[in-house]
Amino acid sequence: MLRATAALALAYLIGSLDFAVIVARARGEDIYEMGSGNPGASNALRSMGKAAGALVLLGDLAKGVAAAAIGATLGGSGTLASAAGLAAVVGHSYPVFHRFRGGKGAATFAGMLLWVAPWAGLGMIGAFGSVVAATRIASLGSIAGAALAAPLALWLDGVRGWALLWLVTAVMLVMYRHRGNIARLFRGTERKVVGE
Repeated sequence: MLRATAALALAYLIGSLDFAVIVARARGEDIYEMGSGNPGASNALRSMGKAAGALVLLGDLAKGVAAAAIGATLGGSGTLASAAGLAAVVGHSYPVFHRFRGGKGAATFAGMLLWVAPWAGLGMIGAFGSVVAATRIASLGSIAGAALAAPLALWLDGVRGWALLWLVTAVMLVMYRHRGNIARLFRGTERKVVGE
């Protein structure tokens, strides 16, 4: 129990490190005052350019991988790896270091998947890339990738039980965090990858 608690707490703190905030501050800027104001990779790309966007994306992916790896190491099971990955997604969405103003969690969730269910993780990233290439809308790619995550984890990686439940919970959180994007998609006013 102590190891599980430590893993979840550490995973949440790792998730709370928002790379969009960090990269923007290194440039003397505030990501909350730029573009859409969302501290995520898409807004970093639109507001600060490709290099900054790539740094934020890789950092957010790495958070999910690291959190799941810590859970697996301390707990010795896929269940705690999945729970720790979820804790990192919660941390990214509601970061204690940034007044609980976080991003949407999709990249951190994808990183978690790469550890817990690697085929599902690759499938999510592939779906994201394909949808964004076709539509130029990052949020639509994130939503499509997240929607595929649980079925792919079940069928391709054999994730079951509590591990699957924590994964599905992460999907639900990512979808909830995208609720504004979903509304704009229905209205036809969602931002594209380049330009507001």
